[in-house]
Amino acid sequence: MKSLSLLILSACLCLGMLSSSLAQQGKTKEISPKEVRPNAVVTNDLVKGTIDTTLLKKDNLLIGKDSLLIGKDTLTVKKDTTKNGAGLTSQVNIIAADSLSSDFENNIVHLYKGAKVKYQEFEISADYIRLDQTNNQVFASGITDHKGKYVGRPVVLFPNDTPKSVDSLTYDFKNEEGNTYGVMTEVDGGFIQAKIVRKNMYDEMSLYHGLYSTCNLPEPHTHFGFFISKGLVTKNQIIAGPSYLVLESIPLKFAAIPFGFFPKPNKRNSGFLFPSFGEDYTRGFSMRDIGWYFAFNDYWDSEVRASIYSKGSWEANMNTRYQVNYKYNGGFNLRFASTKTGVEGTSNYGTNRDFNVTWNHTQRQEANPGTSFSASVNFGTGSYFRNTGANSTYDYNRLTNNNMSSSISYGKVFADGKVNFTSAFSHNQDISLGTVNVQLPTISLNVATFNPFDSKERVGEQKWYQRITVGYSLQGKNSISTTESEIFKRESLKKFSNGIQHNIPISLSVNALKHFQFNTSVNYTERWYFQSIRKYLENIPSGYREVTDTVQGFNRAYDYSVSSGLSTKIYGMYPKIGKVEAIRHVVTPSINLNYRPDFASDQFGFYRSYQNSNGEVTDYSIFQNGIYGSPSGGRSMGIGFSIDNNIEAKVRSKSDTTGTGFKKIPILQGLTFSGNYNFVADSMKLSNINFSGRTALFNQKINLNFNGTLDPYQMDRNGQRINKYAIQNGKLATVSNFGFSFDYSFNPKAGKSRNESIDSLRNRAGAGLTPEQSATLARISADPNAFVDFNIPWNLAGSFAFQYNKVGLTTRYTSTLNIHGDFSLTPKWKVQFNSGYDFMQKEISLTRFSIYRDLHCWDMSIGWVPFGQFQSYNVTIRAKASLLQDLKLSKRNSHYSNSGF
Repeated sequence: MKSLSLLILSACLCLGMLSSSLAQQGKTKEISPKEVRPNAVVTNDLVKGTIDTTLLKKDNLLIGKDSLLIGKDTLTVKKDTTKNGAGLTSQVNIIAADSLSSDFENNIVHLYKGAKVKYQEFEISADYIRLDQTNNQVFASGITDHKGKYVGRPVVLFPNDTPKSVDSLTYDFKNEEGNTYGVMTEVDGGFIQAKIVRKNMYDEMSLYHGLYSTCNLPEPHTHFGFFISKGLVTKNQIIAGPSYLVLESIPLKFAAIPFGFFPKPNKRNSGFLFPSFGEDYTRGFSMRDIGWYFAFNDYWDSEVRASIYSKGSWEANMNTRYQVNYKYNGGFNLRFASTKTGVEGTSNYGTNRDFNVTWNHTQRQEANPGTSFSASVNFGTGSYFRNTGANSTYDYNRLTNNNMSSSISYGKVFADGKVNFTSAFSHNQDISLGTVNVQLPTISLNVATFNPFDSKERVGEQKWYQRITVGYSLQGKNSISTTESEIFKRESLKKFSNGIQHNIPISLSVNALKHFQFNTSVNYTERWYFQSIRKYLENIPSGYREVTDTVQGFNRAYDYSVSSGLSTKIYGMYPKIGKVEAIRHVVTPSINLNYRPDFASDQFGFYRSYQNSNGEVTDYSIFQNGIYGSPSGGRSMGIGFSIDNNIEAKVRSKSDTTGTGFKKIPILQGLTFSGNYNFVADSMKLSNINFSGRTALFNQKINLNFNGTLDPYQMDRNGQRINKYAIQNGKLATVSNFGFSFDYSFNPKAGKSRNESIDSLRNRAGAGLTPEQSATLARISADPNAFVDFNIPWNLAGSFAFQYNKVGLTTRYTSTLNIHGDFSLTPKWKVQFNSGYDFMQKEISLTRFSIYRDLHCWDMSIGWVPFGQFQSYNVTIRAKASLLQDLKLSKRNSHYSNSGF
């Protein structure tokens, strides 16, 4: 939270914003006690009172010397000029839905129920309006009904403003001055209430008994706010009289200020960021997130924060955001942590130093048509979130995440969109293994396919040779694979691997025999490398060792292949079965002939041989470490085949009453089998058969995906494949790997509510998200339990994943179950939970319970991890107002308390 002075300033600024919403001005005529709502508090001779409702009976008709009552009528008051010629400048239109009463002697009109008065662009509606035509004044208020409830509050509309509701008001048409009573308005998530607000023609606003609070109730039951006895708001400054802090409806007058002068700038200001306090059993007492906010200009700002612990640990971060409307926006966050571990004075005592860097950048497409630039960067030490408890948030996804990746890309379109160039930097980091893969940079140039033999002046259909298409693509890459500890060392520069690859596909597709599609293609690939390898034996005292040298210099490697094939579609219909009207089965078989030469032969020079330490002559490719691989050895001439299946049912809809409504239910989607048979292979000519598919169950509430591989050959006792088909041994094939996964939510409304909340936040991105909204969006996008919707009474969802893999005689499998959900104990209490089970590790995954309490203008949450590595609890109370998101009270007992002390 900003410092106390800045918060007072924010409250006053919010009051300043009120001046643009309510244009009521200055002086007022005294009001009869009967015309003021019971709760209104006014100055001078104005007192509490009620509206006299004796004239509100619909059947009442007063005909006399002084008054005339007309039911449900309208009246236009013409502009009036007094003796000195200073009357209204235009006519006043008035409407009364119930009744209208005129006092001819005093020139006053009374309007009841659904009354409305419009003068120029000023408009007001209420259940009671009194128009004084002699003094050019109007008074409006609600009425007290037979149940004692105050209803029909005035709603006032000024030019270029939204309607505002008040308790009562007076307005002088001539002087353009007035008073407003019982005002409430929302400003940046906070609420301002004032008993009297006055604004004059000089754009100066004064207020009496104002309250800035986080609660939107007329009588705030739980709030944090400031009470301002009197105040004056001008264009450039705010002058406040005696003011004091109010907490939980308790006035803290000892924290009062007698008066204050505050500047009222129209831009953001730098200021102090208030910390939170707590205790950690390992790191000691803490002062978290103390810092300073820098408002450099309207386009970028920054926060610098630090956390200090009494036992020597500390954290620091800098979060910077920038945005240029209609062009680009983004931000970056730099974090560093020094964490003390172990017991001081023992051998296990030490310091862990970690860092993390994130950067995101988005460019608007219309800012520079044809050019794009984007960035999403996340890198650092793999132990940062583990050692800091994900910045003491204990976020499940961050704590269990084993991968960090980054991408920075630039793109340009040339030649009317026919040529596309992209360049990118990327990085992938495996936290569990401590390995880093960096690609710096990757380039790509793609040319759209074209018909070289076609003519622009062609008339009629294309001839077969005019259907020939040619394409071209180029890829370049410079990458390194190393460890976290080696990535920034000078020696790592020599380990970069690089190369350029060209690809030219030539294809022809024509219809054959009406029902078949004939395709033929020639694919040529050429690789340029700047390193190659040589292998040889080296004499050492103990004998020989194999040595691999890297030879610098330009080399080119190429290969090509030819393929031709046929494909078609076969439709099958099954007859009606019970409520199923029909079942349609679509089969898409395809077959192709393919040929590739043996690029390991001596005529190409891509392969060499050497004698290994066992005295055996071994062939190797001089490009086997190349970034785009090496041309394949061995001649290939075979038949490739695949078959795709889609099965769906046509069922009569239960909601249809006409008897003609049907709905389609998918049974199997994309069930595909594919493989290849190589005629010229020495053995095992048939490849593995790959299959995959998906389906949806229970009215598409469960999405099921599966895939696997079938090995058509037998294995010997040692787990080695032998050149004998499995079918010869009575088995069709051996399943070498298989996997499936599914997820299900028992309450679809919960997922829909979460998605709508995400969409709502993203739709506001064009106007610029606040830091709190950006953090909220990231949280609920990654974690379903980060979104609390009290309108959804319950939700239970789960997911399951299974993977089986067999290599030789070794069988491996993984099987995990995850369950998450929530339920409402009362309309204001909600409990969330997240847990799971790893069947392979035979242990329960990270389990967390969260309890939320809606305190109307505050939120309270309790988080508890009952067991495991991150056993902890925390209690947080936070204001809902976005302006006060930094105001929070937390008590944490982190997982560090279970480190053996």
